[in-house]
Amino acid sequence: MAKINQNYLKLQGSYLFSMIARKIREYEDGHPNARILRLGIGDVTQPIAPEIIRALHQAVDEMGQKETFRGYAPDLGYPFLREEIARQDYQARGCRISPEEIFISDGAKCDCGNIQEIFGLENKIAVCDPVYPVYVDSNVMAGRTGEYDPAAGKYQGVIYMPCTAENGFVPDLPKETPDLIYLCFPNNPTGAVMTRQALQQWVDYAVRNDAVILYDAAYEAYIQDPFIPHSIYECDGAERCAIEIRSFSKTAGFTGLRLGFTVIPKELETSGERLWPLWARRHGTKYNGAAYPVQRAGAAVYTPEGRRQVAAQIAYYMENARIIREGLKSSGYEVSGGVNAPYIWMKTPDERNSWEFFDELLERANVVGTPGSGFGPHGEHYFRLSAFGNRETTQEAVERIRSL
Repeated sequence: MAKINQNYLKLQGSYLFSMIARKIREYEDGHPNARILRLGIGDVTQPIAPEIIRALHQAVDEMGQKETFRGYAPDLGYPFLREEIARQDYQARGCRISPEEIFISDGAKCDCGNIQEIFGLENKIAVCDPVYPVYVDSNVMAGRTGEYDPAAGKYQGVIYMPCTAENGFVPDLPKETPDLIYLCFPNNPTGAVMTRQALQQWVDYAVRNDAVILYDAAYEAYIQDPFIPHSIYECDGAERCAIEIRSFSKTAGFTGLRLGFTVIPKELETSGERLWPLWARRHGTKYNGAAYPVQRAGAAVYTPEGRRQVAAQIAYYMENARIIREGLKSSGYEVSGGVNAPYIWMKTPDERNSWEFFDELLERANVVGTPGSGFGPHGEHYFRLSAFGNRETTQEAVERIRSL
């Protein structure tokens, strides 16, 4: 008889965004004429930039010619893309990252879920609370956590680092020493950012304790403050303790194309073993690479015209963030985020349960957001709104919420 992975039975219900989608379907079934405004899932709405579309078309045409056809991509990704990433995203900021240390993938979500495979199950993980659900769920699936404690809203064996209004939604160094530390800045869901000084403290802490930081920088392109670091490798010593994961999904609207990358410095090691060869082995065994046209599209992001068009798209979403943030603040809501990140983190009125507020907003205003409790116990009584809608939807949704 085939046996199942018992760790999957520890998972709590459906994935957060699947649960939201189910609730929307149920409401629409009972209210077929309702016009739902979605500010929940962080999916982009603006079309891909013309320079990127041009590169896609050219690459597709190449695939139709014998002389330029390409099959499987190189294990780590095409050099033309990795070289631009290394030069413009890292070396231009003073980071000592080479093209050989960049692994092209089909998105940050997959890499965030898969990176834990190169670490032993005995490693103790630390996560921000609230946090992007994939970090915890992937470790639950692997068997690195204990059972779920419904009273606490936590998995046993996980170090939850509270991110609250009191600490600016930036975690304090944990009292219990972890082996793997998940950090996400600009943060999903709170929209908080970490200063260079604060991030340097985490790097020093990891080096001191022989821990590895798994740094999710998927939203770095939305940083507006010139004093906020875009990469953990801007900190001294980060090459010795950190893996960085990035995405084209929100930077360039690639949610439907799928492209991202992970950076593992060759000098990074733990327990006497270098991590670069382990991830390279895993990458080569389980992944056949992002499609050639998609990688060409990624390279177009780094052309002068591509950078200009992508920056304009980011500015569009950040204006949406300003509309949400200022519109809600003017109505007395307590909000944060939305300045260096495309998410607004609002406190539910009158200490309402976040799922209760979700239901109220859906039923009374036909607006959808994301309940904060879905991101962890310290997300309770909070609600996440996304700036990735179109302008008209964003403005109307804010007015509907204000009318409550």
